[in-house]
Amino acid sequence: MGGGCAAKYSAARLQKLLEGFVPVEAENLLVGLAPADDAAVYKLDDERALVFTLDFFPPLVDDPAAFGRIAATNALNDVFAMGGSPLLALSIAAFPEELPDETLAAVFAAADEQVRAAGALLAGGHTIRDVEPKYGLAVVGTVHPNGVWAKSTARPGDALFLTKPLGTGLVLAGKGDTNEAVTWMTTLNKEAADVVRAFAPNAVTDVTGFGLFGHAHEMADRSGVRIVIDALPPLAGALELARDGVRTGGDRRNREFAPVEADGAPEEVLALGYDAQTAGGLLVSLPAEKALSLQSEFERRGLFLARVGRVEAGTGLALAWAG
Repeated sequence: MGGGCAAKYSAARLQKLLEGFVPVEAENLLVGLAPADDAAVYKLDDERALVFTLDFFPPLVDDPAAFGRIAATNALNDVFAMGGSPLLALSIAAFPEELPDETLAAVFAAADEQVRAAGALLAGGHTIRDVEPKYGLAVVGTVHPNGVWAKSTARPGDALFLTKPLGTGLVLAGKGDTNEAVTWMTTLNKEAADVVRAFAPNAVTDVTGFGLFGHAHEMADRSGVRIVIDALPPLAGALELARDGVRTGGDRRNREFAPVEADGAPEEVLALGYDAQTAGGLLVSLPAEKALSLQSEFERRGLFLARVGRVEAGTGLALAWAG
């Protein structure tokens, strides 16, 4: 009914629901719900903190191995978005009993391969019966307490970068050639995070179900800054599909959550910015004087990187579109 991160609950409704929660008062809870981020972080001692996250969703592709790999990537990437390294994972699974054993085995095996590629171990999990298949992971990672990346610490004068192109939701909804989209959705953010770590970014988040605009809105709002997006790198065919009227279920919910000053941008560009991504790239905010060095290092390693905007004093989210 809603595949991948397009299955996410409305961000606006979640925000309202969580307003009633009293923040946990714990000295060692470095990241919890005040404010919420991509994962929780708990300090063990002066050198170690645990990063904990979970993510699961219904299938967004027909191939069971691809589904398992995408779901695992999406969950593992939350740990990388916090500056951490995955350590241990547990499966969260719900499958109809009618599915053949080999189908479920393909999901689990592909997820295990991806967890190992991230440097972690898949050590168990929990499986229930359900009418609609769902799969994901609970992941524990580690990070130095002083090396935690938050989405709430962007600073005026920062440059904004994105480490994957946009449009996975549009391309999948278009039901054409999805090979490029699947390749990106099964690309761990590990290598990108390893490069970014050396540049001491001010703020980082990963772009998933709320789209680029939704996650940029969160970064701007929680950092108390204004973010201006001036470029959106599309997957091949994504803009054309948006121009033809293709949309995903997350589009309307994301528009309700993240208002943007559009500055005359065409509708297909707005659709790309609001498109729900699955296992998307890192959105990185770092001092502008580090921008050229960051770009050079990504280019040297053969990794994708696009400069997508800037951080200013003020509030809100704007799209400065020059065409």
